[in-house]
Amino acid sequence: MLIQEIIETKEQIIQEEIQEKTNELLKINSQYEYKVEIVRDNADGSTNVREYLEILHVAERLKDTPRHCTTTKRRTESVAEHSWRISLMAFLLRHEFKDLDINKVVDMCLIHDLGECFTGDIPTFIKTDSDREVEDSLLNQWVKSLPTELSEDIAELYKEMDAQETKEAKLYKSLDKLEALIQHNESPIDTWSENEFELNKTYAFDTVAFSSWLTELREAILEDTIKKIDLES
Repeated sequence: MLIQEIIETKEQIIQEEIQEKTNELLKINSQYEYKVEIVRDNADGSTNVREYLEILHVAERLKDTPRHCTTTKRRTESVAEHSWRISLMAFLLRHEFKDLDINKVVDMCLIHDLGECFTGDIPTFIKTDSDREVEDSLLNQWVKSLPTELSEDIAELYKEMDAQETKEAKLYKSLDKLEALIQHNESPIDTWSENEFELNKTYAFDTVAFSSWLTELREAILEDTIKKIDLES
């Protein structure tokens, strides 16, 4: 009976902690008000300089959009920083995955979180189907409003990313998850949520299973995670 009470108490603490972080994110994300700027294109579908600037202004929001993690020095990480590093990770693998179109993978990494310009970031372990539907809807509206050629390019990339059938799409998704794990290993352990002590040991193994190299990388990250827990807990 005592063991069951301890388990239930721990689960309650985890849920309260998750809810507290959710409320913090909702408060931060309320600034976005789910607004989608409509960008007008030239008659020939190309992008003029004013449209180009408007697109960059929307993307700039990600510099101020916090993620559920901190840096080594305890500063809250932004979505833009996460997107930058997974893009770098892809670039650095061009000689390990010579049969893949790494330029396309970098493109996928660069745009993968643009939907959070309109909703903010919600940690994967509390993100609901409703949250995803709202993000996808707002992102699709924005993409459709872009200059024709650019809109078609981005829409095609998102379609491939969502399908998760090509090796390029699988590599992008793997790097997205692995970067989060690496960042957690770099952040002070007292910034982790209680549920992350176990989640960080199991997360993404299924995603990287298509590649022996990525599986080896995931195992190395796990070694670092276990060592960190042992030393800092």
